[in-house]
Amino acid sequence: MRQIVLDTETTGINPKLGNRIIEIGCVELVNRMLTGNNFHVYINPERDSEEGALNVHGLTTEFLSDKPKFAQIVDDLREYIQGAEVIIHNAPFDLGFLNHEFQLLGLPDFSTHIHGVIDTLVHAKELHPGKRNSLDALCDRYGISNAHRKLHGALLDSELLADVYLAMTRGQNSLGMDVEEEVAVAGEELAVVPLAQVIFQPASEEELAAHQETLAGLDKAVKGQCIWTALTTPPAPAA
Repeated sequence: MRQIVLDTETTGINPKLGNRIIEIGCVELVNRMLTGNNFHVYINPERDSEEGALNVHGLTTEFLSDKPKFAQIVDDLREYIQGAEVIIHNAPFDLGFLNHEFQLLGLPDFSTHIHGVIDTLVHAKELHPGKRNSLDALCDRYGISNAHRKLHGALLDSELLADVYLAMTRGQNSLGMDVEEEVAVAGEELAVVPLAQVIFQPASEEELAAHQETLAGLDKAVKGQCIWTALTTPPAPAA
């Protein structure tokens, strides 16, 4: 499976007010592995950034003045994202701007070039209801270092989001998939669903002896039976 983690920076928060994309950063995942095949470009929006947006990304009009316009990079972007599943944090924001840019050029929406969208903000809210689920908050929650993130940057944020997404979804495929089982799906033929393979390894005699020795020490410490011993000792037969 090919997935693209995507982020944009913009001149403001509303494309309908004439705001434009100034940076796109993409990170490629293939079968949940980072490939290093990234896409990153700065874009000349032909306008100034609003003060609030400039404080977020720090990309000045002067810095962007010699960068390509969106029309000059759109074909490369379309080729890069074609048919991929796209992962975005707060997807409506980025998709709104991308679709707007495509429409300005008379092109089909960005959304028509891809194979679906995963919104990590929606996923995070389902996993952590009532908690902060910004990218910074998720980095803290999953132990991902973002100390180098002083300002927002599309490529940096995509790299961080890729790590967050893999951490959030790790349980979905962290177990082996060597065993398959047929299950019935309503109205359809039997489907083959992979299940995790579980290997049972019994304890050795030495390990069992060490376990009993540990329990005996716990019993001695509490001057009776520890919880484990009390729960695992068969009840005495009734008189």
